[in-house]
Amino acid sequence: MMVMTAKVDLKKILLILGAVVVVILGLIMLLGGKGNAASTAAPAVTSNDARVKFLTDQGWEVATSPTESSQVRVPEKPDEVFTRYNQLQINQGYDLTQYAGKNVMRYVYKVNNYPGSTEPVYATLLVYKNKIIGGDITDTAANGQVRGFKHTETTTPASEPTSPTNPDT
Repeated sequence: MMVMTAKVDLKKILLILGAVVVVILGLIMLLGGKGNAASTAAPAVTSNDARVKFLTDQGWEVATSPTESSQVRVPEKPDEVFTRYNQLQINQGYDLTQYAGKNVMRYVYKVNNYPGSTEPVYATLLVYKNKIIGGDITDTAANGQVRGFKHTETTTPASEPTSPTNPDT
């Protein structure tokens, strides 16, 4: 039987282990934060131009100025209407429940390229601390739909098409 021994330099081992830890932490930071990419991918919207660009990037042609901007409060206790509206938000990568009781800005823009629209269509953006936290596209026609931001996306029509533009109701 033969026994082999080797002289090991402790400083080199610690240096190699440190490098491995740095690589692992780097991979975690690069890959680990992508669990909910849709909600974290929303750009900062510190200006009207940035909000319009967000909607344009979703495929919508909108008026360059909002038709309305106001502060609204996200309900602390969700009711049936809020729960339905929040399900739309969750489907597009947002979740308003984490903003319960907070005041958020609501910006409403007229949409100019909604297919087949006979009545006005509006894009609503909900913004908290310069970050889009939700919103919708609302066709105000009698049989209109409330849908997510993506131009090609389709959703089930809401029974109350005007209520989703105000999370208070």
